[in-house]
Amino acid sequence: MIIVEERRFFSTTRGRIVAELRRCRRASAHELAERFELSTNAIRRHLSSLQEQGLVTELAVRRGRTKPTFEFTLTEEAEDLFPQRYDRLLNAVLREVRTQYGVEGIRSVFAGIVAHSLERYGPRLAEVSGGERVAELAQILREQGVDASIDSAVAQEGGQLIVLHEHSCPYAKTVAEHPEVCSMVHGLLDSGHPGTVRQTASLATGDGSCRFEILEGTSKNRERRL
Repeated sequence: MIIVEERRFFSTTRGRIVAELRRCRRASAHELAERFELSTNAIRRHLSSLQEQGLVTELAVRRGRTKPTFEFTLTEEAEDLFPQRYDRLLNAVLREVRTQYGVEGIRSVFAGIVAHSLERYGPRLAEVSGGERVAELAQILREQGVDASIDSAVAQEGGQLIVLHEHSCPYAKTVAEHPEVCSMVHGLLDSGHPGTVRQTASLATGDGSCRFEILEGTSKNRERRL
C-alpha cells in the first residue's frame, strides 16, 4: 500500500529530513546536522541521496558578507509524498451544492466545467483523429495528474477498437460519491468521436482502473458505467 510505504519512509532519517525541510522550508546541511544530532557528512550523504531521487534541490544563498551558503529545499515531487485532503474538501463542497441546489445544481456546475474543457482542449483534439485523438486525450489527462494510457487500435467488425485506461485518478475517492466529477473525460470523449464510446470499468466502483472502449466507424453511441 502506498500509505504504508509513505509511513515507512517518514520513519527513516531521510524521511525525517524531508519532513523537517517542509516545516522550515529550507536549511543548510550544518543546520540539519545540529537538529538531528548527526555529523554534517552523514546529513550530506542523506541529502545527496534525496537529490538523486528528485526530492531535494540545492540553493546558493548569501547571508550577509560571507561566502554563499548552500541550503536545501524540497522539490514539487517531494510535496506529493505528504497526505493530501483535497478529496474531502471537494466532497464537502459538492454536498453543500447538492443541499442548496439539488442534483441539477451539481450537473449545472460540471456542465460548465465540461464546456470550459472543450474550449481549452478542443483545438488540440481537432488537429488529430482516430487513435491519435485518443492518444492526445491521454496526454491531456496525464497533464491533469491522471495516470492514463491507451492500447493500440485493434481491427473489429465495423471499425477499430481503441482502449483508454485511467490507472489512477486524483479524484477517485470523490467520484464514488459524486460521479459527475468524471464529466470532463466523458465530454472530451464524446466530442468528435464518430463511433461507440463505452466505459466498461471504473475506479469509483472498485475496479482496478477506468476503462473506455472507443469503437470507431460505428454509429454514434455512448454507454457509461459509474
